[in-house]
Amino acid sequence: MARKLPENTPPEIVREVEEKGGIDGLIEKIPDSHTLNKIAKLHHALSDPIRLKILCLLKVQDSCVCLIRAVVGISYSKLSYHLSILKKADLISGRKRGNYIIYSLTPLGREYSEGICTNK
Repeated sequence: MARKLPENTPPEIVREVEEKGGIDGLIEKIPDSHTLNKIAKLHHALSDPIRLKILCLLKVQDSCVCLIRAVVGISYSKLSYHLSILKKADLISGRKRGNYIIYSLTPLGREYSEGICTNK
C-alpha cells in the first residue's frame, strides 16, 4: 500500500514527489539504515582532532601504542578509546607482533588520510 503525502503538502512538492514515485519512490532513493549507520560512524571517527592526528601519524608510519601516545600526548586510557573508535569505523587495524599491536591504516583510512593529512 502506497504511503500518502500529508494533506498540507504544497502542490508543487506533490507534483515533484509523484514524479519520483511518491513517498515510496523517495525512500528507495535514500541509503538504507545499515549504510547510514556506517557513514555516521565514519563521520564520528573523523570529527575529533586527536583521532585525525592519529590517522595522520599512521599515514606516515605504522605505530605501536607507545609511539602513538608519545606523538599524540594523551593517557593510555584515552588513546585506547580513540583507537577503538577508529577501528570501529574501519579506518585503522591492528596486527599482533610479539607483545605489541602495530596499528596501520586500512584502505579506507588511506583514502581519507589523503584528503586530510597534507602538511601545508
